Amino acid sequence: MQARLEQRSFLFLLLIVTALFLYLMQPFFGAIFWACAIAIIFFPAQRYFTRLWGERPNLTALATLAFCLTIVILPTLFVAASFVFEGVNLYQQIQAGEIDPRAFIDRIGETVPFVGTALESFGVNIESLRERAVNAVMQGGQFFAQSALNIGQNTARFFIHFGVMLYLAFFLLRDGSYLRNLIGQAVPLSREREQLLLGKFAEVTRATIKGNVVIAAIQGLLGGFIFWALALPAAVLWGVVMGVLSLIPAVGAGLIWVPAAIYLFAIGNWIQSVVLVLFGTVVIGLIDNLLRPVLVGRDTKLPDYMVLLSTLGGLILFGINGFVIGPLIAALFTAFWGIFIRDFKHTDNQEA
Repeated sequence: MQARLEQRSFLFLLLIVTALFLYLMQPFFGAIFWACAIAIIFFPAQRYFTRLWGERPNLTALATLAFCLTIVILPTLFVAASFVFEGVNLYQQIQAGEIDPRAFIDRIGETVPFVGTALESFGVNIESLRERAVNAVMQGGQFFAQSALNIGQNTARFFIHFGVMLYLAFFLLRDGSYLRNLIGQAVPLSREREQLLLGKFAEVTRATIKGNVVIAAIQGLLGGFIFWALALPAAVLWGVVMGVLSLIPAVGAGLIWVPAAIYLFAIGNWIQSVVLVLFGTVVIGLIDNLLRPVLVGRDTKLPDYMVLLSTLGGLILFGINGFVIGPLIAALFTAFWGIFIRDFKHTDNQEA
């Protein structure tokens, strides 16, 4: 009785200490998550360096981290900075009167007058609609201006989180095998189930990040290119926005190029509108429809509808990190239930 009480007390205290530790780490959740992701995704690169140089863990981990910085992190920071500063520049042009949102709306009314008549027949106040559109544009510009201000104010915080991510990624790359074995010893699961779940975690993380990042980069590049080719303003800005929105399966980049095509058609630029629709549907759309199931759905072994719902739910609950966390939770959900059906239900049927 005393031994059982002691064991329960220890487990209770273990839960409390673990919860306190997780609460303590909560401010660095994003940095810790992406450090783990870097270690998982770039493990093949580290294995290559190990074959090249032998068992020199510090050197191979450092080389892997440098490789990650060169091909992923630094280009991402450059694109993010270009995105914010081009948005700020667009806002400044609107503030200075170089770009007048009202003129764009008035041009639609002049080119396609039946649109205004149709809207009025449904009880829509054109003037009110114009003011709302202008306010939406101004608020969007203010968002970019505020983002640039926040970047300046939070520079120290950003570099702290960035440094924590790189520092932790180095040790995860160096000591990954040891840590994995330690987790396996701590988790009260059989060796088979532990290997299955850890393997699923690594597989889904790698497939989701690589797949979504590749798709986002390609769609953002193509979207920015077609906007530049059609002489639409802020091509880099809208290209990055399309890349980010492409994290949402099915709709993604269409949230930007479809309204742009409608606007071009409404102001009489029909050729540009048709070109944008064809390019968006055939080129950008096919990238999503062909590559996403191959890079994300097939490797995660999740159906398309679950990838969509888990991605949207993850983005809503966890922000930008959710495009990985959402499918990861969904994949672990299916893995746990698969183990339950295979082991527990099979045992019950044998007993029956």
